[in-house]
Amino acid sequence: MPTPVKLSPARQPRILTWRRIVFGLAVAVFADGLQFVTGPLGWIGGDQVIDVIAMLLTVWALGFHLLLLPTFVMELIPGVDELPTWTACVIAVIVLRKRAQRAAERESAAGRIAVPPQADPQRRSLQ
Repeated sequence: MPTPVKLSPARQPRILTWRRIVFGLAVAVFADGLQFVTGPLGWIGGDQVIDVIAMLLTVWALGFHLLLLPTFVMELIPGVDELPTWTACVIAVIVLRKRAQRAAERESAAGRIAVPPQADPQRRSLQ
């Protein structure tokens, strides 16, 4: 039987609190709005700076998720950055993480597995 792979703390999914969700959505909406306001031409390199900052802040708030990578690449394509891709991606990541959190809580309540201390849903801090 293979041993389970332990993820480093930086790679483990973050427990979503309402503050993390609001911050992640605010970053995404601000990044998409700023790119929309700058227009299709944008600044020379400015759109890429916005994307890097949005990616870093989103990963900090919500934790890394594979959906963030295609979104980051799509934002580099001219014209596509006019779409609200960051907002859509952040909403998708939130939905997927909340679904996984609920499943873990149900399994924990059933007594099958213990929820690790860092995954305690009662914690409301930004960590």
